[in-house]
Amino acid sequence: MTFQPGAVRVGIDVGGTFTDAVAVDAHTFELLGQVKVPTTHDHSDGVAHGILEALEKLRADLGLNADDVSFLAHGTTQATNALLEGDVATVGIAGVGTGYDAFATKRLRSFGKMELAPGRKLPVRFAAVRNPGTAGAAVDELVRAGAEVVVAVEPFSVDDPDGEDAVTTAARERGVLATATHEITGLYGLTKRARTAVLNAGIMPRMVSTADLVESSVRRAGITAALMVVRGDGGVMSLAEMRRRPLLTALSGPAAGVAGALMAERLSEGLFLETGGTSTDISVVRRGRVLVRHAQLGGHETYLPALDVRTVGIGGGSLIRYSGKAITEVGPRSAHIAGLPYACFAPAAVWSGAKLITVSPRPGDPADYVAIETADGTRYALTLTCAANALGVVPADSYAYANPSIAQAAIQPLATALGLSVEATARAVLRQAVKPVRAVVDQLVQEYRLDHPTLVGGGGGAAAVTPYLGAETGHDWRIAAHAEVISPLGAALALVRESVERIVPNPSNADILATRTQAEAAVVAQGADPAGVEVDVTVDPQRNLIRAVATGATELRTKDRSATLDAGVVRSDVARSIGVDPADVHELATTPQYGVFGARTRRHRFARSAVRVRVVDGEGVIRLHSNGATVETVDASTAPARLAALADQHTRYGDGGARVPAVWLLVGPKIADLSGVLDRDQLIALAGAELKTRADDEPVVLILEDRR
Repeated sequence: MTFQPGAVRVGIDVGGTFTDAVAVDAHTFELLGQVKVPTTHDHSDGVAHGILEALEKLRADLGLNADDVSFLAHGTTQATNALLEGDVATVGIAGVGTGYDAFATKRLRSFGKMELAPGRKLPVRFAAVRNPGTAGAAVDELVRAGAEVVVAVEPFSVDDPDGEDAVTTAARERGVLATATHEITGLYGLTKRARTAVLNAGIMPRMVSTADLVESSVRRAGITAALMVVRGDGGVMSLAEMRRRPLLTALSGPAAGVAGALMAERLSEGLFLETGGTSTDISVVRRGRVLVRHAQLGGHETYLPALDVRTVGIGGGSLIRYSGKAITEVGPRSAHIAGLPYACFAPAAVWSGAKLITVSPRPGDPADYVAIETADGTRYALTLTCAANALGVVPADSYAYANPSIAQAAIQPLATALGLSVEATARAVLRQAVKPVRAVVDQLVQEYRLDHPTLVGGGGGAAAVTPYLGAETGHDWRIAAHAEVISPLGAALALVRESVERIVPNPSNADILATRTQAEAAVVAQGADPAGVEVDVTVDPQRNLIRAVATGATELRTKDRSATLDAGVVRSDVARSIGVDPADVHELATTPQYGVFGARTRRHRFARSAVRVRVVDGEGVIRLHSNGATVETVDASTAPARLAALADQHTRYGDGGARVPAVWLLVGPKIADLSGVLDRDQLIALAGAELKTRADDEPVVLILEDRR
């Protein structure tokens, strides 16, 4: 196989048992190849050795040259595992300030009571820094006390970081790893900010060492492409940024899979269900964006941005529980925990004379989990995957597919015990299994007001859950292509991401634009193409919070719609998304990169009809859902004035004051999301920032949605 230079993106996912690597065409996103190697936890180079081993095997299989690779990203559970296991470095807290500031920072010594794992408390040392001139002495004191990494803490460092900077400078001059609370977040709240920084410091030595090994190994292999690491909020960041804020990689287990659903599967509104052998992680995608919140670690709140993921203890290997009369539950134990192979993947010949037995997967577990024992005494687990294959709901091209006749033979002993047919038994198992999954799905659909959501299943056990769940709920569903490697696929395709948060009382337009610029500059500095960077800005006046989230690809990917899309297919996809006939769908606006389509609907008999809008990109992906929108095309020179007039027309007034409409702009290759801004002047200022580099005659599409 021959490639053009820079035509391949590589994604690697470091799992607990295996490290998977994939190569993806940088332009079409086509999977070119995949490999699997054991994860090298016990190697002297740690997991870095497995990453290099997977990369070299992938290159050998495909004949990849070093300059064929334009991008390489890996996801790892290393940070998460270190925190869960309490395997962290000794952290030295340098408390900066006098008077009340000194009192406040001294109280942070209580972090030493934080239990990360049973019997494993966070090892903390403390030293006071009365003024910047004593920073070096404080660092020396902490190192003598056993600190391996230093955290600079000052109560109001987000406003004035000089004191914290003096500490980190002194530490780095001495060759000591260091971090400061203002480098982690711009939010107030000393305890939460310091806790986040201390946890970041605790995993820093190990993560920096891994980053150094990965980088040196990849560079020795001749690859000069951008090296990225998956973040917990679904994006990627550079290795240099990971060395500074390794905590951002924590809780990134499901993040790479969601990135795969967004990019490879083009999911724009729905839920991604990543099903492994034991559990299913459920994440939300709304209007083409993942949902992110501040995570808890060790039972404590932090400022770590991570996906809003709900985990349910149902997986492809979940075992069936039987009371002697009925199926009582599926899971939480799995075949992997019990150490038994799946019955549906056994040879057909073993089922003659097989009988139903009950087992206790682990000592102390209830002995009501069913298994099948063959005539020669071999035991097999009767799993959710077996039931799904017996019922025939597993697509033939799925990773979890087994011969239905073998799966039915495996289910037969349980069906006989229940006095039911094999089909009825398999259906009863699936119905019981998806109950807790459906409860979470229903809750998320309602909580985030998802509009005609699609369920996308990923992971090796996807087909054991998603098809039946889709049929039960009536939602559109599909199994992701190459579901078993959706995580490394997501790593290969993920966008560079940065989140900047600041607390600013009564923020001015300049404050908001500065926050936006900081986020944009951060992703560009990590290799994102400036032309395609999208920045979503949210201003919360009640909390005085400004949040800017920037995302961008390392190469501009937006395709020309006219050259790539079938109009009939697009119209059908839009109609399905809205819930109307394709004949009712009309094109409302168009640019070289996007098409805007809409249809008029009534949700209720007496409700006023509204135009429901969908924005489709050059890949045929519905990038934006809006209900009850106004769409207008103008040129860049007149867009600010026209937007101001439309915003005035669509501003709603109530007890809480004026609420401007939610606004999106289609500007060149970008969808500028201004829906998080509630103030008219701030809205116009941000729109001006998006438009300032555009040619006067360039078309701009304005989309406005009235606030409910």
